Amino acid sequence: MRKKYFIITYGCQMNRNDSERWALFLEKKGYLSAKKITEADLVLINMCSVREEPVRRVYQRVEFLNNLKKKKPSLKIWLTGCILPKDREKLKERVDKILPIIDFSLPAKRENKETAFVSIMTGCNNFCSYCVVPYTRGREISKPFNKVMREIRKLLKEGCRKIILLGQNVNAYQAEIKEKGRTKKINFAELLRRINKIPGNFEIGFLTNHPKYMTDELIETIASLPKVEKKIHLAVQSGNNEILKKMRRGYTIEEFKEIIRKIKKKIPQAILTTDIIVGFPGETKKQFEDTLKLVKEIKFNNVYISRYSPRPGTLAYRLEDNVSPEEKKRRKEKIEKVLRSSS
Repeated sequence: MRKKYFIITYGCQMNRNDSERWALFLEKKGYLSAKKITEADLVLINMCSVREEPVRRVYQRVEFLNNLKKKKPSLKIWLTGCILPKDREKLKERVDKILPIIDFSLPAKRENKETAFVSIMTGCNNFCSYCVVPYTRGREISKPFNKVMREIRKLLKEGCRKIILLGQNVNAYQAEIKEKGRTKKINFAELLRRINKIPGNFEIGFLTNHPKYMTDELIETIASLPKVEKKIHLAVQSGNNEILKKMRRGYTIEEFKEIIRKIKKKIPQAILTTDIIVGFPGETKKQFEDTLKLVKEIKFNNVYISRYSPRPGTLAYRLEDNVSPEEKKRRKEKIEKVLRSSS
């Protein structure tokens, strides 16, 4: 009788895409997919240490599985994903195996035949003061251009109608190819142009973008290509320059607003979404009001709001987490109220 696996995924689309790769990897090893966690012989938890809440849920899930193991001693618990050393140390005795992040060049099991994620890069070089990604996923690595194109062509041949390009900073993509005896650099704008030229009726989406890589060339490229969707997720994180500097974001709010102005001019129909962190260490009520003012001014189509949570190993972890949980909640609700009224 073949053994069964069950995968639990926390975190971003990159983790979801990694879970698709793990599914195919396990099936090639002879496992079958279990419909319920209680049917599984192997449970793989794809973890995210980026925020406190998903980490808390992983600990709860591991405790549940260890209780299940008392009734089913053969059950294996494996852990993978973005795991901070502190969490790795705490969990290593409570799981059977901790695995590295799966190679993003491996094929994936696609549950959705119409839409497919294609990871074109992984890791991050920015070291924002609150973020664990450079420590858990490492530095930026771009998938070779020819591999990206082969993967996309295969998906389109299989009937896929929407390709979503993924990366921690997808618009930082950089690759090189040899053409006519010369080396040519392929940036994200050029990659979009090349994919757009592939024959067929399909759509190209992409997540997520960093403002410092949102160049004029890229904005013009998105505007000009018919297959590229006009949805742009551009994380601002704060509307105050002092907080942005503490966050090590690498741009001012004036520079961010100028990028948005260019997008709206070139792509009037653009759907704009962003990320905001409320309650960053030292954020005053006045500094938060700058963020609120920005949300009102730009009129984002959606804002993904997170309450700051200290992450061990990051630069911000050394700062005093001096905004109360109640105040973080209040600030989050104020942004949500603005969004409701503007929509």
